[in-house]
Amino acid sequence: MSLTDNRDVALSIVIVNFRTPAFVMECLASLLPELNGMDARVVIVDNHSQDDSCEVIQRWMSEYDREKQVLLIQSTTNSGFSGGNNQGIKAQKANAYLLLNSDTLIRHGAIRILVETLHEYPSAGIFSPRLEWLDGTGQESCFRYHTPISELSHAAKAGVLDFLLSNFIVPFPVQSKVHYPEWTSFACVLIKDKVFQQIGLLDDGYFMYFEDVEFCRRARKAGWRIVHNPAARVVHLRGGSSPVKENMLQKKRLPLYYYESRTRFFYQAYGWTGLLAANLLWWIGRSLSKTRQLLGRLDKASIKRQWLDIWRNCTDPLRPYTHPDSDR
Repeated sequence: MSLTDNRDVALSIVIVNFRTPAFVMECLASLLPELNGMDARVVIVDNHSQDDSCEVIQRWMSEYDREKQVLLIQSTTNSGFSGGNNQGIKAQKANAYLLLNSDTLIRHGAIRILVETLHEYPSAGIFSPRLEWLDGTGQESCFRYHTPISELSHAAKAGVLDFLLSNFIVPFPVQSKVHYPEWTSFACVLIKDKVFQQIGLLDDGYFMYFEDVEFCRRARKAGWRIVHNPAARVVHLRGGSSPVKENMLQKKRLPLYYYESRTRFFYQAYGWTGLLAANLLWWIGRSLSKTRQLLGRLDKASIKRQWLDIWRNCTDPLRPYTHPDSDR
């Protein structure tokens, strides 16, 4: 398969790699058997890993990709999650695109269930599976929009405030039935080509994080529904190329691209007023959390230098991240 072999297919699966060849190979090993009998192809975009990723993946393809379903693209730049996926989307014409993290494993039947869900809900344009750990425990993957008020609750980490502001808490509990969230995780997401044709590709001004909520918000404004079907199950190992989740757990400083994406989203969604309100309400919530700490309670909200980093790019909120390799 080559870039010149570009006939339309029913389904194109896009996987972005950044220094995770072992994850990519495990993902492909679980994915390719699920594509038997389907008009589907896989596009892997190596985001300028500058290691042996491409050689390792190419060797795996030579041995195991007997149907020649997989295309490996070597990008000359690291354009982040949005840019890498956009490159993969543009490489293959398809009726629908499955954006798939390299740190995922496909449970049996998940791809077919997602495709069946696509046909079952013609007014919907974005479809997501249940994400779960290897032991089957579910992960939160359906969400409400981030809002200035949700920043207050998030920073405070106070049970009473969470109860009062429950309609603004961003994550929904793990769902057991078909659900219609405001946005869904792009660790694994199926998107109709018609959605891209109407609203454009992912905003590559986001290096990583918040691009999924921004795209879903744009799609819903254009009239497309989002459908989460937990009957389709995908393992999300959360061991990919970004340290953000691990840093959050350990209360370490997050990469600056996270805050730049946050600023970009709040400005695009709510303007200057909403961005300022989000940061001020975060500060109020953080003050409440610190007060609890002084009273002997555990400080659950502390992440190193977050009080300063939330102001990142506030004077120029649409400035794209320009030095990705320096922070990854």
